[in-house]
Amino acid sequence: MTESEPNQPSRFRRVLGAVGRAALLPVRGAGYLVRSGRAHQHFFLPVLNGALGDQLAARFDPRAIHMSFRRGGQDVAVADLQLHEPHQKTVVFVHGLMGDELIWQTGFQDEPGSRRYGLRLAEECHLRALYIRFNSGLHLSENGRELSRLLTELVLTYPDAVGELVLVGHSMGGLIIRSAGYYGNQLIINNEELLIINKSSSDPKFEDQLLITNSQLLINKAPWLAHLRSVFLLGTPNDGSWLEQNSHLTARLLERINLFPTRFLSKALNKRSNGIKDMRYSILVDEDWQDAHADDLTPPRTPVPPLPGVQYHILMGAWLRTTRPAALREYFGDGLVGQGSARGHTVFGNEADLPAGASVRTAVFSQQHHGGLLTHPEVFQYLKQWV
Repeated sequence: MTESEPNQPSRFRRVLGAVGRAALLPVRGAGYLVRSGRAHQHFFLPVLNGALGDQLAARFDPRAIHMSFRRGGQDVAVADLQLHEPHQKTVVFVHGLMGDELIWQTGFQDEPGSRRYGLRLAEECHLRALYIRFNSGLHLSENGRELSRLLTELVLTYPDAVGELVLVGHSMGGLIIRSAGYYGNQLIINNEELLIINKSSSDPKFEDQLLITNSQLLINKAPWLAHLRSVFLLGTPNDGSWLEQNSHLTARLLERINLFPTRFLSKALNKRSNGIKDMRYSILVDEDWQDAHADDLTPPRTPVPPLPGVQYHILMGAWLRTTRPAALREYFGDGLVGQGSARGHTVFGNEADLPAGASVRTAVFSQQHHGGLLTHPEVFQYLKQWV
């Protein structure tokens, strides 16, 4: 037997050490799962709501999330936000499907002491960061209308504190922002009692009555739109999600096969929430999901154009390497949202169709997946430059 080299453990000890490390793997793995579970326990309700939130809300389940501003892990009423700094730029962050406000602040696997976009922008750009949490299982349009209402309450409660308004949305959050803009941009008639006139009346005073009635109407748009300057859409499926499109097609095919196992699987697949189903073609308006043809392969889709005077920033990830075929990289995009959908060709594609004062900037971040857009240093630098 040859003598072991100096200061080198024997083969027996190396083998024994390897066996010991292997034996401890389950213990270490269990410890990691426990630590990870504790760190991510705040995601339980958002995930549950993303999957079944519409059903929870329909039966008034206390686990159903209600859209609210968040601070310190708690819902905060607008009146309790206590905004004092006058005319301060205010950035409102809106999370995506099955997320919550903490995705903008910290993460379990982040380096110790690191902070995400919300906290860093607030400090380095001297702006006000506010965070929204919502039930991502509800229809996109339901959350859009509620976000518009909440932003209206914000600017009416703090007319002197809110300066320029910036909205930042990740994935589904970007769609909620666009839906809120659609409903905020609708004309609102503020009149408690409207005079009902019989248009078939032969009364010669009919035209005078109609004129008087119309003069009593106060027509406005949501006041928060007057503050809005920029919208940032991070990994937002503006033209729909290929993943949900495939889920819908699979459910339809299983249903048509019409055997007991396929019917069972189809029904189980169709239990996914309305919020997820709306992602198929990014349905942002009530009338579209209420339409009798909403489940067709090509459902109705009301155009939701950009808002006038607002600069849109479309930030997307390119997950696959550049050596992959271009068509493949375009289709898979950041792994969950295709690049074509993120660009929103039907919405933002034609510059000549943009309303007055609106503009669009697009940035692609290579080898970044959907979740990576929330932590990428280049994404932060982009936000810092343009917010």
